[in-house]
Amino acid sequence: MSAADTADRTRAVVQEFLQARLAGDRGRMEELFADDVDWLLAENPAVPWIRPRSTGAECAAQSEELAAHTVPEDAHASLDTFLVDGTDAVLFGHLSGTVRATGKSFAGPFALRLTVEDGRITRHHLYENSLSIAAACTTA
Repeated sequence: MSAADTADRTRAVVQEFLQARLAGDRGRMEELFADDVDWLLAENPAVPWIRPRSTGAECAAQSEELAAHTVPEDAHASLDTFLVDGTDAVLFGHLSGTVRATGKSFAGPFALRLTVEDGRITRHHLYENSLSIAAACTTA
């Protein structure tokens, strides 16, 4: 497969993932994640949906856990940049939401690095404004 074909396939899988994520299609997300995933999201004990994950099923479940703890109509995400280089994709954007239990809002930029191998996501590294999210989850 040529480098351009690899990049095209990576872009297509990431676009499928984003569509499944927006649709809340856990089954499709689970299909798109590899059995073993290099998951990175800074642990944050104050945030119930942020925890270590390593299997495709655990990774796919994160969006449902997020939805259970936040107000759906207040959830917003925008994508500013979508870069692809071979098997790697990097997305930059902004996200915001409201934590259901506290009524507090969070917002900030994010960067997401995904790696696609054999048509499945093997790496999911998310960098976000964890301080804002933690503050929204605390009642103090």
